[in-house]
Amino acid sequence: MRKIVILDGYTENPGDLSWAPLEALGEVTVYDRTSAEQIIPRIGDAEIVIVNKTPLREATLDACPSIRYIGVLATGYDVVDVQAARARGIPVTNVPSYGTAAVGQYAIAMLLEICHHVAHHAQAVHDGRWASNPDWCFWDYPLIELDGKTLGVIGFGRIGRQTARIAKAMGMRILAHDSFPCDEGRAIGEYVSLDELYAQSDVIALHCPLFPETRGMICKESIAKMKDGVILLNNSRGPLINEQDLADALESGKVYAAGLDVVSVEPIRDDNPLLHAKNCLITPHISWAPKESRARIMDMAAENLSQWLAGTPIHVVN
Repeated sequence: MRKIVILDGYTENPGDLSWAPLEALGEVTVYDRTSAEQIIPRIGDAEIVIVNKTPLREATLDACPSIRYIGVLATGYDVVDVQAARARGIPVTNVPSYGTAAVGQYAIAMLLEICHHVAHHAQAVHDGRWASNPDWCFWDYPLIELDGKTLGVIGFGRIGRQTARIAKAMGMRILAHDSFPCDEGRAIGEYVSLDELYAQSDVIALHCPLFPETRGMICKESIAKMKDGVILLNNSRGPLINEQDLADALESGKVYAAGLDVVSVEPIRDDNPLLHAKNCLITPHISWAPKESRARIMDMAAENLSQWLAGTPIHVVN
């Protein structure tokens, strides 16, 4: 029976889902986490390697000649040296579009938390502050109504459009910037230049891929083009933002608040300047993680492998 090894299965499936779809295709060994020095011995003579964030570099492929297939439990596949895999005839597959609804929903959740600070005010009630308050209500932060305000979405693919649909339902005007405008996008919002989007948006949401040209695109120069008091959301890729420049803008008030589910180095490092910046909401890269989304990942990963075994490969990225 073909051997399948899953090198970092815990974040994908901490125990609330079943590996049965993959187990039906071979003898499966699942590791919760795999350190760098454990990668090669754990792969051993396995033909099929499934990873989420465990890196598979050229040296690993050289050391594990039995590998015939690599499946990534995510849409992004930069953890694999895809060119080295291609040179060795190893297909690499990914799982596209599994989290569109979840990631769009999470972007709006961060925005609503910034606008209302629901968790903070709920905790204040439990701490007794309402019971002891001389007035019938109180609030510690400005409360922001989104109806009539402008959301600018940078990267208007599936997730960007989903975020925009929810915002539009709340009465927001939608601006978009994308290299590939489409009719579906035009039905939701107006495509504009990046400078126009910076200048007109009350809220800016990043939903674009990380390319050399987008790395650090949010920096002091681009922030200077934005409205005073803009809100920035990022649950795409951390390195899109120059973090020191954003921290400075939060401290000055140029950026009113930021909602971030990603940072440049993950897990976040103690010296990240955003940890001590004003009005900066940071969560641990969980936009993708509802059970429903993770179940789709597992089902699609199994389907990718099944189709490859049948000689009809799908979602091959190299």
